[in-house]
Amino acid sequence: MNDTTVGEHDRRAQYPSLRGKRVIVTGGGSGIGAGLVEAFARQGARVAFVDVAEADSMALVAHLADADHVPIFRRLDLIDLTALATVFADLLEALGGVDVLVNNAANDDRHAIADVTPTYWDERMNVNLRHQFFAAKAVIPKMRESGGGSIVNFGSISWHLGLEDLILYQTAKAAIEGLTRSLARDLGRDNIRVNAVIPGNVKTPRQEKWYTPEGEAEIVAAQCLDGRIEPADIAALVLFLASDDARMCTAHNYWMDAGWR
Repeated sequence: MNDTTVGEHDRRAQYPSLRGKRVIVTGGGSGIGAGLVEAFARQGARVAFVDVAEADSMALVAHLADADHVPIFRRLDLIDLTALATVFADLLEALGGVDVLVNNAANDDRHAIADVTPTYWDERMNVNLRHQFFAAKAVIPKMRESGGGSIVNFGSISWHLGLEDLILYQTAKAAIEGLTRSLARDLGRDNIRVNAVIPGNVKTPRQEKWYTPEGEAEIVAAQCLDGRIEPADIAALVLFLASDDARMCTAHNYWMDAGWR
């Protein structure tokens, strides 16, 4: 869960166009996802999120009990497309439609080429790529009914850097940039904007699992800016892309990586 206080949120940009907007976030229970849920909730949006991590998700809902609209949580394994369709239909009914979809969920478990089987290939594509398309497909009809919307897909800096032991994750994340441009072209005349956010290394408990303090120091040294990227930094970019201020932004990648090269 993001530990950013309400006071810190009050010092950040406020978007009147997000107040009351209906938002769905995938993978919203922890890390970057929790930062997204909190940021939208503090904007006065009506937020629903899905995740497999029930304890973290329920703790986040309790943390946001003072929000204008307390977020709605539903447990969902996004690999299960039948469950995805059912849960999304439930959320669309509960929210009365949808204005914003944030495709955040992913899994960056490390893996060696020699250990990849056809089954593992399919599972990695399903957990990191396939659900983004089917989540978008589930919300498009309601966005059309509402006269438009914003879809924000999450890519990754990893494949741009060619990091080790992430070949399937990076393959899926590279494809998301193509998915984003394709959706943006097909949906633009419906006033549905589609963009991708490309995060650098974000300071979350999961990322700390993979990097030692020395490894983190190496990342910061490779950045143009000192310091670690926080979930709230990523959320600030997503809020802009979801807002009416970004009404002419579509089909592009937006980087939040502190200049990591």
